[in-house]
Amino acid sequence: MDNLEIIATKSSPEINFNRETNILSIIGESYPENTTVFYEPVFQWLETYIDTVQDQVTVNVELIYFNSSSSKVLMDLFEFFEDHSEEGKNIVVNWIYDEENDAALEYGEEFAEDVESLTFNLVEK
Repeated sequence: MDNLEIIATKSSPEINFNRETNILSIIGESYPENTTVFYEPVFQWLETYIDTVQDQVTVNVELIYFNSSSSKVLMDLFEFFEDHSEEGKNIVVNWIYDEENDAALEYGEEFAEDVESLTFNLVEK
């Protein structure tokens, strides 16, 4: 299984999912024209990857801006990880935000409340 690497564009984030290190990163801005199409390969990769994981998975999300459709995808992503965490997978999500970006902190707090059984850290950079 290959790593998943998607290069950032003006409206979509960099996605780097490394199966060897079990570090999954989403960095940048997320407001692609068709969010479902953009994130479809991400979910497909995760479906194959998650069953092979034995060690801790670290998910680093560092989004400066995202639109409402990306917010829905993020919630789907966190619910995916929460479901697998409840099944015994060791998954940690780090919501990384800039100290000057109050909105990013608030969104992170809201996501953390919605996924109570998932380890969800708010990390100020």
